[in-house]
Amino acid sequence: MIKEMTMQTKELRAKDGTALGEELRQLLKAQFSARMQRATQQLQDHTQLRKLRRDIARVHTVIAEKASKR
Repeated sequence: MIKEMTMQTKELRAKDGTALGEELRQLLKAQFSARMQRATQQLQDHTQLRKLRRDIARVHTVIAEKASKR
């Protein structure tokens, strides 16, 4: 159900603040969905939670980098 969302830091750094915020919102929504699937034992790929968590951290890092450059 949830597509592969792993992305490179280069791709994230090329985006502006609003695009990063939207990306973060989508990742958090996907993480919530995956957690609910895990709770109901419907999650097929258990590594997906780890990938989502790392992608969220990656987006947070890029947002913090952009904020510190101001």
